[in-house]
Amino acid sequence: MMLKKSLASLPRSLVVALLCAGAMAQASAQSGVGRIGFVYTERLMTESKLAKAADAKLQSEFSKRQKQLDDAVQKYKVSREKFDDEAPKLSDVDRTKRTRELLDMEKDVQRMQREYNEDLFQRKNEERAAIAQKAYKLIEQVAEQEHLDVVLQEAIWTSPRIDITDRILKLLDK
Repeated sequence: MMLKKSLASLPRSLVVALLCAGAMAQASAQSGVGRIGFVYTERLMTESKLAKAADAKLQSEFSKRQKQLDDAVQKYKVSREKFDDEAPKLSDVDRTKRTRELLDMEKDVQRMQREYNEDLFQRKNEERAAIAQKAYKLIEQVAEQEHLDVVLQEAIWTSPRIDITDRILKLLDK
């Protein structure tokens, strides 16, 4: 019971790592030495040529919308500053009308920002999924070639001798 409570208080990734380590120790005791590999997946998503090409692709794909969004934000700021300067001189009717216009403009800018961020996030996820799919096949291939029993992608600490990230990066870049 005490073990269950102490495991429940640990982060999930640590519990998984501990369970894997226990399973490896048991397998090692039964059939010789178990072999472990480790991959820093975030490095694959940022350092590979595929990742850099995806970033460039997204940059060109979204640059026009980013410029439109920047222009809309700038237009809103200029209109807001102009209103703040002129507000004391305006009649109540004109002030109310311009306030509504500014609120509508602000809502439009917020909507544009939200849509832009959602679309960019979705496209980034699509590109990362494609890279992950290719990387997974390569990790599987390397694991079979090196007769690894398990390949981990999250750990608190790893020894450089089990890190296969550089090898996967080279294969991804081919």
